Amino acid sequence: MKINISGKGMKVGDRLQQRIEEKLGKFNRFFGDDVIANVKVRPEKNQKCIEVTLKIQKHYYRSETVADDVFTALDQAVDVLEGQIRKHKTRIEKRIHDYAYIKEYLKTQPQGVLDEDEPRIIRRKSFDITPMDPEEAVLQMEMLGHSFLLYLDMETDKVCVVYKRKDGNYGLIEPIY
Repeated sequence: MKINISGKGMKVGDRLQQRIEEKLGKFNRFFGDDVIANVKVRPEKNQKCIEVTLKIQKHYYRSETVADDVFTALDQAVDVLEGQIRKHKTRIEKRIHDYAYIKEYLKTQPQGVLDEDEPRIIRRKSFDITPMDPEEAVLQMEMLGHSFLLYLDMETDKVCVVYKRKDGNYGLIEPIY
């Protein structure tokens, strides 16, 4: 497993780095060297925030937790990642050829989520994608009262997404294909 640790607005000490490697090491037993873990540590007001993203082959698992203590936030983030993997267990087992690398990990986990609790697609929508610039897309999104909007970028001719962030700002997703 390759672990990239970065601190934004604070220094990541040796003790924290060692604890991160120890906590994420449990995933290494199951997924081997195919895993890339990106860990970002930053202060958030009087608390500490840890964001952990695992990239296992072509799949991503991400958690972001905030706590008074950086070690508590780390423990919570790892628990969230384990929960995500467990939650998707039935979906993973149905498509095991896509998720073969997780098979060993799932064998060691207790039985959990039932199929009936699994979220499913209950509505489909289709619409024309309108060419516009990102600022116009944000305006359209706000006028519709949505939290995101899919649009065709006029400059790049690519399908992009603008979305409203928790902090009140906006985000732009520009795919590479």
